[in-house]
Amino acid sequence: MNGVRARLLSTIAGQLGNPHGALGKGVAFMLNRGNKRAIDGAVTAAAVTAGQTVADLGFGGGAGLSLLLARVGTEGVVHGIELSPDMLARARSGYPREIASGRLQLAEGSLTALPLADDSLDAAITVNTIYFVPDLAAVCAELARVLRPGGRVVIGIGDPDVMAKVPFTAYGFTLRPVADVIAALENSGCTVAHEQFSHPPLGQHHLLIATKGS
Repeated sequence: MNGVRARLLSTIAGQLGNPHGALGKGVAFMLNRGNKRAIDGAVTAAAVTAGQTVADLGFGGGAGLSLLLARVGTEGVVHGIELSPDMLARARSGYPREIASGRLQLAEGSLTALPLADDSLDAAITVNTIYFVPDLAAVCAELARVLRPGGRVVIGIGDPDVMAKVPFTAYGFTLRPVADVIAALENSGCTVAHEQFSHPPLGQHHLLIATKGS
């Protein structure tokens, strides 16, 4: 019985980090619904405006893409970077006009190897993603690389103490103290503001708003 439970929890954790297959379709829906408030908060904190070039890094179900497209308007560009080929395919089928016009540009990539040029983004969001990357310093260095001077990236994470009590996070999640994430962002050359709000059932949700120095 314990082996069955472990396999189930491992499957859930694996799907959250890389949604795929038939089960991934349900996970995409769940991610959009469960992360809606966190994504809304990240987009607002990123202070995205019309005409900017922005990104959703690890966009999962794709809810953040539509919010960013609405913010940048017809003259802006949204990059969607995602590790999961299935989620990329889902986004390609969901936004054909935006892709054809060049307003939405999708690519496969990870937080430590972003397929973006140096100093190319005005703003970016990444929500509930850094749990799945072992090298936090590399993530923060890569985020700083692709931001223009004065640009900002918003990292959204659940409260690590509460998330540690959720059974599936023992399988492949790296839960870091918020202070450690802030320190890594600061070491990459960013100044960091910290916002938080209640996000049941996972306690407080943290938004780390990192602005790249000039």
